[in-house]
Amino acid sequence: MTLKPLIAAIVAAISCAAALAAEPITPIRPAQEINLAQAELGKKLYFDPRLSKSGFISCNSCHNLSMGGTDNLKTSIGDHWQQGPINAPTVLNSSLNVAQFWDGRAPDLKAQAGGPIANPGEMAFTHTLAVDLLKSIPGYVKEFKLVFGSDEIDIDMITDAIAEFEKTLVTPNYPFDQWLLGDKDALSPDEMAGYKLFKDSGCTACHNGAAAGGNTFQKMGIVEPYQSTSPAEGLAAVTGKDADRFKFKVPTLRNVEMTYPYFHDGEAETLTEAVDIMGRLQLGKKFTDQENAQIVAFLKSMTGDQPNFALPILPPSSEKTALPDPWAK
Repeated sequence: MTLKPLIAAIVAAISCAAALAAEPITPIRPAQEINLAQAELGKKLYFDPRLSKSGFISCNSCHNLSMGGTDNLKTSIGDHWQQGPINAPTVLNSSLNVAQFWDGRAPDLKAQAGGPIANPGEMAFTHTLAVDLLKSIPGYVKEFKLVFGSDEIDIDMITDAIAEFEKTLVTPNYPFDQWLLGDKDALSPDEMAGYKLFKDSGCTACHNGAAAGGNTFQKMGIVEPYQSTSPAEGLAAVTGKDADRFKFKVPTLRNVEMTYPYFHDGEAETLTEAVDIMGRLQLGKKFTDQENAQIVAFLKSMTGDQPNFALPILPPSSEKTALPDPWAK
């Protein structure tokens, strides 16, 4: 008698595991193996606008954690109101990406974290100035020593800390994942129909894995050419190969309801528009209004628990800290 419940539980677990293995998208797991002290320091740096020339732009300016890890702009705003060349990808679940940036030029989060600080079109600082600024702030000097065990501060420490914080930005507990894990009531009939269409149409050839994307580079415009005024060349800018022109990192579909507008150039304003364009250009398929609405319903089931923490209190500047001049030419 006592063995029956155990056997039933084992059979159920095996059945669930088999069902998961058959699905192209897998559940997202909570962040693992985080250096909490380093991540806490990285959180401060992520929100600190003093790491920009203007003293106005932080990592959170373009990757706003209250807005799905993006800025919901077609392209981001940089130093002196410069228009960025490309849409800001979400920072949420970015630790699951095969590489960072649309063109994959940064192999990991640490390499990515140093890029915007020194980019003249973004934060417009330099790594040297960033290090000098942090050294002038006693609260940061103390915290860097506690975290890294050194009286020195360098750009490697800065990017290590920011990357460690970004690793915590995993968003679990999606309705879709609840369905994957066995809760058959987690999705509505329209969401289920949308997922079936999504799979049967071939969308999962690119949007698969835990992040439902982010793990390959694909050409934008396979069946029909994609028309864009964006100067972005995609992977070709990294490899120098003409065959890689207009190949971009496949974006994650996790939290996609929140990360509008869509595509590398931000041209698709809504999910409805994005689904229509992807169907025609990538799959050679024109979805009906009902099919489109069902796929959009499925995509909205991919919104997870958003980061939820107290905003960091940044250590105050000292008399030695150079004041920013946002209006300097």
